[in-house]
Amino acid sequence: MSTEPLQHLSALLARIPLVQAMQLQVHAWDSSQLVMSAPLAPNVNDKGCAFGGSLASVMTLAGWGLVELAMHARGQDADIFVGKSTVSYLQPVWDDFQAVATLDEGADWEAFFADWTRHGHARAQVLVTVPGPGDKPAATLEARFVAKRRKAS
Repeated sequence: MSTEPLQHLSALLARIPLVQAMQLQVHAWDSSQLVMSAPLAPNVNDKGCAFGGSLASVMTLAGWGLVELAMHARGQDADIFVGKSTVSYLQPVWDDFQAVATLDEGADWEAFFADWTRHGHARAQVLVTVPGPGDKPAATLEARFVAKRRKAS
């Protein structure tokens, strides 16, 4: 797969000061899943594990990035916002961590882009997981992201 989509997303993320402070990295994207990572050191809390705000931020950015890359892959340009999200912290994260973003069960890009074409905006239900030890997630984010056409300037 071309590295151009990852370079596109990395360039957008580079404009966000928080991303720089967190040392967030884009790892992989295959049109159905986006993987981002962050080192523990700049995201640590007073207990020595990952700060909950950092976990929420990385998961939110991974969900946003998944929608951004889907739009970009189809040559579309949109303003993308998180409309609603629920975060669950399930176990502490003691090491560098990843966030894996996918469409939520039952959501699909075809319906998303049909709404986009018809209305100029669309909503995507996204699930983001921070893998933990074994097969259990350390944290999850369930979110609705909204894409809106940019207004001509």
